[in-house]
Amino acid sequence: MIWTRPALAVLSLFTTFAALAAGATVSSFYDLKTNTLLGKPADLAAYRGKVTLVVNVASYCGYTPQYKGLEKLHRDLEGKGFAVLGFPSNDFGEQEPGSPQEIAEFCKRTYDVTFPMFAKVVTKAGREQSPIYAFLGSSGHLPAWNFSKYLIDKSGKVIAFYPSDVTPESPELQRAIMKALAAK
Repeated sequence: MIWTRPALAVLSLFTTFAALAAGATVSSFYDLKTNTLLGKPADLAAYRGKVTLVVNVASYCGYTPQYKGLEKLHRDLEGKGFAVLGFPSNDFGEQEPGSPQEIAEFCKRTYDVTFPMFAKVVTKAGREQSPIYAFLGSSGHLPAWNFSKYLIDKSGKVIAFYPSDVTPESPELQRAIMKALAAK
């Protein structure tokens, strides 16, 4: 049997949803699978051993200018084992209504975003919540708005949560990233 990319992407998501529905415990963020913004399968295991900052992003939000700071963080630290991971969401104020192509074009044109962007997700608890945010929510925090941030350590554990008003330039966030990068 030959599998097409869309079929593999659907299978990947189905497998993750089925495992979560069956009560499987995901012990690491890096055990999850998803899709890239443009629909290709993405295994978050590719980030195991790195520190990541997971952010629910939106194109039409008062916090959207944070893309600039997120991109700077990503470019400055990617060679040191760090990555920003963007997950578009239309959960708050319908501020991310665009198609994947529109989101990608906006991010590239407006902020020259090079950090990985993934498929649009539902962050809010409920039947349609993304497995990504089901895992992140197990930390005791779910986004109250766009541009909430989760700092993930090298093993895939959530080590900190930052609400929308904590900017990428925040000394508190920067210190936490550097501490996580220095950890064994």
